[in-house]
Amino acid sequence: MAETFQLPQRIDTHSHFLPPEYREELARNGHKNPDGMPAIPPWSLESHLEMMAEANVSKSILSISSPGTHLVPGDDVLARRLSRSCNAFAASLKRAHPSKFGFWASLPLPDVHAALEEIDIAHAEGADGFCLLTNFHGHYLGSKHLQPVFEKLNQIKATIFIHPTMPCIACSSSGAASSASVINATPLGSQHPIPLYEFLFDTARAVTNLFLSGTISRCPDIRLIIPHVGGALPPILSRFIGFSSVIPGGPLMSDVEVRGALARQCYFDLAGFVFAGDEGGSGQLAALVKGYNIGYDRLLYGSDFPFTPGPAVRNFAVRMKNGLESIFSEEERREIYEGNAVKLLSSQ
Repeated sequence: MAETFQLPQRIDTHSHFLPPEYREELARNGHKNPDGMPAIPPWSLESHLEMMAEANVSKSILSISSPGTHLVPGDDVLARRLSRSCNAFAASLKRAHPSKFGFWASLPLPDVHAALEEIDIAHAEGADGFCLLTNFHGHYLGSKHLQPVFEKLNQIKATIFIHPTMPCIACSSSGAASSASVINATPLGSQHPIPLYEFLFDTARAVTNLFLSGTISRCPDIRLIIPHVGGALPPILSRFIGFSSVIPGGPLMSDVEVRGALARQCYFDLAGFVFAGDEGGSGQLAALVKGYNIGYDRLLYGSDFPFTPGPAVRNFAVRMKNGLESIFSEEERREIYEGNAVKLLSSQ
């Protein structure tokens, strides 16, 4: 028998949209099966509002998922046009439905000059923050190439929603803004869809590099939303902190420094398969909270719609309800569902 009770009200910080032009360009440029998924998922304003009603989502913060808006390595013109089109579309939805929608703006990276221009435009249009993929044609978050973008985002005290994508390696030796060619770093990609586990590894790779490159310490005014409860990051935290004090030659990291940045600057969304056990009180989220002392005030709801279909969004939400009740108090759960997002969004 289907669950019919009312779910707790929530704000969805990990929620995607696919405007018509973006869908067309995905298909036209070799992404009919994005990241090895079966198909480009259907999306419409009506279906999104229907999902929100079913899962009791009061507001969705929209973003473009992987592969982002720079679809073809070297084609900066297409990337600029598509980024501008998607951001304008999202801004129009926010203007038409201000209580229902916000958006994390896309950037045409690795074209840094164009990205800096788009930050100004999207910020003026009312973007709630910016969606950055874990890498842009092999340029990983934390790379020197992307440093001007992070300096700009730090200046405006931006929220950055990180989204994983295909792990890859840049193959351009010219130093051009966008790599002329890339190699996908996915040895099992022909056997399994990339989101199955490579997304979690690429999240860990990108966030680790943000710490080791000094980007987070240089940019104390940015806020980061790390998806899927950190992906594979949590067990790597203690490793890269400890490694730096045992093996000389790299940047020296301290537990106090890293954990302080996590508590000040980082949030984790709950999209994905993060609850285990009969009551949902064990699994990935419990490991993050109990094993790494991540507080409830660092957690945000995420649906991953429409890559997670509408019926599954509600099923996941029911599972989440039970799981959160096993770990957190009623007041803490209210903050996870809505309060933390309200505070984060109001700081922009």
